[in-house]
Amino acid sequence: MADFETTESTSNRITRRTFIKGVIAAGAVSWAGYMYKPGIAWASSGSFERLITLSVNGQERHVDVMQQETLAMTLRNKLGLTGTKIGCDRAECGACTVLIDDVPQYSCSILTHSVRGKEIVTIEGLTGADGTLHPLQQGVLDEQGFQCGYCAPGFLMAAVGFLKTNPSPTRQELAHGISGNLCRCQDYEKILDALMRGAQYLRKG
Repeated sequence: MADFETTESTSNRITRRTFIKGVIAAGAVSWAGYMYKPGIAWASSGSFERLITLSVNGQERHVDVMQQETLAMTLRNKLGLTGTKIGCDRAECGACTVLIDDVPQYSCSILTHSVRGKEIVTIEGLTGADGTLHPLQQGVLDEQGFQCGYCAPGFLMAAVGFLKTNPSPTRQELAHGISGNLCRCQDYEKILDALMRGAQYLRKG
């Protein structure tokens, strides 16, 4: 009886192991079918336009874009505008913030194709053609508002967008205006000092 039970138990273990291996293998094959393969468009032939024109920092830019591509990926990888940072990549930290028709938006969560015909401004677009810093950039420089600086472009773009609607904010109002952005260094007081200084510069022209 003991030998029979041992044999039956071993047989069950082998059967379960074989079954689990089969499930894993089937799942891997199914997933491989959904994975992106270079050179293969996800949409059917002729139904999706890949070569599009974007208006970025006042210039018309022609770019080849995949259907599922986010604006953050296009700006960084296709247009070389690496000032736009990708932090969380899920619309939580704000490091990828850009202006779209003067409104701050998380570029990691916007498909590039959805912004055709709109004006996109990145951190690179704030600096003048002669290299003159934007007043907010100058305020950050004067107050040394950031530590590592990775989140700085997102904060600056969020602040620029907010100041377009409220050019003379209180400290509390500005804090609320940039509350969608996170700083890993968590020095929010210095960030607010810098942005408030920049807002003053902006009002003075």
